Amino acid sequence: MADDHNHDEDGHTHDDVELIEEGTTPAADAAPAKKGSEQTWRTYVPAISSLVLLLGGIALDNYATNWFKDPVRLIWYIVAYLPVGWPVLRRAWSSSFRGDVFTEFFLMGVATLGAFAIREYPEGVAVMLFYTIGELFQDAAVLRARRSIKALLDVRPDEVTVLKNGKAQVVKAATVAVGDVVQIKPGEKVGLDGTMRSATGTFDTAALTGESVPRSIEKGEAVLAGMINRQSLVEMDVTTPYQDSKLSRILKLVQQATGRKAQTQEFIARFAKIYTPIICLMAVLITIVPYFLVADYRFADWLYRGLVFLVIGCPCALVISIPLGYFGGIGAGSRQGILFKGSVFLDLMTQLKTVVMDKTGTLTKGVFKVQEVKPVGIDAKELTRLTAALESKSTHPVATAIIDHADTSYETVSVEEVEEIAGHGLKGRVDGKEMLAGNAKLLRKYKVNFDEALTKIPYTIVMTAIDGKFAGYFTIADEAKPDAQKAVARLKAEGIRTVMLSGDKAAVVEAVAKQVGVDEWHGDLLPEDKVTQVERLKAELSGSPKAKLAFVGDGVNDAPVVALADVGMAMGGLGSDATIETADVIIQNDEPSKIAMAIEIGRATRRIVWQNITLSLVVKAIVLVLGAGGLATMWEAVFADVGVAMLAILNAVRVQNLKFK
Repeated sequence: MADDHNHDEDGHTHDDVELIEEGTTPAADAAPAKKGSEQTWRTYVPAISSLVLLLGGIALDNYATNWFKDPVRLIWYIVAYLPVGWPVLRRAWSSSFRGDVFTEFFLMGVATLGAFAIREYPEGVAVMLFYTIGELFQDAAVLRARRSIKALLDVRPDEVTVLKNGKAQVVKAATVAVGDVVQIKPGEKVGLDGTMRSATGTFDTAALTGESVPRSIEKGEAVLAGMINRQSLVEMDVTTPYQDSKLSRILKLVQQATGRKAQTQEFIARFAKIYTPIICLMAVLITIVPYFLVADYRFADWLYRGLVFLVIGCPCALVISIPLGYFGGIGAGSRQGILFKGSVFLDLMTQLKTVVMDKTGTLTKGVFKVQEVKPVGIDAKELTRLTAALESKSTHPVATAIIDHADTSYETVSVEEVEEIAGHGLKGRVDGKEMLAGNAKLLRKYKVNFDEALTKIPYTIVMTAIDGKFAGYFTIADEAKPDAQKAVARLKAEGIRTVMLSGDKAAVVEAVAKQVGVDEWHGDLLPEDKVTQVERLKAELSGSPKAKLAFVGDGVNDAPVVALADVGMAMGGLGSDATIETADVIIQNDEPSKIAMAIEIGRATRRIVWQNITLSLVVKAIVLVLGAGGLATMWEAVFADVGVAMLAILNAVRVQNLKFK
């Protein structure tokens, strides 16, 4: 399809480039709903009127031959032709005037006017009518793909409730300042990013992450625009301007996504620019050359064959169904919480041979958690109670992990004379007993005997002593995400090599690597070391041009390697802004299993695209030969063009309804 097809003169937008207009809000969308429904009905009026007149004309051709003849017959079919033919002829003229002559509009215009010239009026009307029906069908499919992406992302409320001087005021979300307090009612969407001010709340995060299970958010935790409050009235402190919220940035990324086209799309666009003039030339040759070769040459017969050839040769099925297939893939990913920043990355996902992953925040939760409690000469519950009481006087993340592991009974324990020893731990009097909680250096400092083998455990260790005697220890580690092992197993089942790179201690990295099952791992890495490792892994794939590497990360220090990889993937929920901006694919709910799902969506999209290419070329090749040989009429030509286009469009939108594991 030609470039002129981007915006037709009747107001339809066939193109997939501007899926979402800047500044669109649900409120703005809702206002012209009635007008939109009227416009939809009016869109079909020309095709319906033309169809009625065509069927009437065919009936008259068969049952009123005594009076239904030229000029009455010609006028009847001209009236039937104009509702569907005039917009196409007008677009053909305007595109030709701009220098783009060989468009589908030109092909259809010449073919149908030629049919009128040889008095094949019904076929001329039918070709244009079915072409228009195909266009309407295509518009509906493109609109559906556009809406599937827009509906997921355009969930920002236009107005929010702000508390000022103790009074609730409804104001425009764009006018709210950082630091303002926003009130969110049950069932209401969050309009801006902020932190939870109330004690707790339950939010539906499906619009951002694709996750259907509501999420509980505690005081001080992040609340993001697009979430929906599911329970009681809550308040939050605004931390980000409206235009800079995570949802706003994602919205902008989707607006830009369709500009980054897959190689298949670019090839088909170039192919159509060469293919269409060749079809026109061949149609002319089919009409003229037989004059020099055939004894009983009739110009009208060979002109008809040339016109059939023109109709069959229109590249609509290829040029519309292929981008539509890619947008279906982008929409399918969005519903699963996976944002592809362009159709090119759908293709690249199918070529991955190595997936490199960061550890903290990607394969692990990025939150310290007590893994084991090993008491010595004391009950485990009592040791936890006393240690939590002492650690409650510290704000260190390790202390928080122990407090979270304990029940609330530690709050009744008396704690006195607490001393924080930098780089060692805590000392204090707990329930009247002298207690130590910290690392091995702390126990050595106070000459407490313990098993030195404990220092070789590849996790953070909090050792305790009560009244000068070793009382046990806690192992604290960053916990692997629930689906990390499954994610790695799925990638390995696809024949993809898995590598983990981390700045954490090598022993900790090894323990996590063995737990989740990656093929290769490296720890104690600085950001520049990660770059070196990724360059090495890419060099190992250089012998195969089709083999690509993806890096999945979430921290600021991951941004350089995300940019270096063939496909950079970011964990969008916890990920840093720099990494999300740099990445090509964003996993919005931070689940590593979505890496394999993204590959599956890419493969399904590519499979459907190539099905459409094969269907279109094979059917057109067969009917082109039949048309050139005089064995195909305009009706077969209509099927080869519009029919195949409609089948390809149906196949393309199918990707939006596929179920992915």
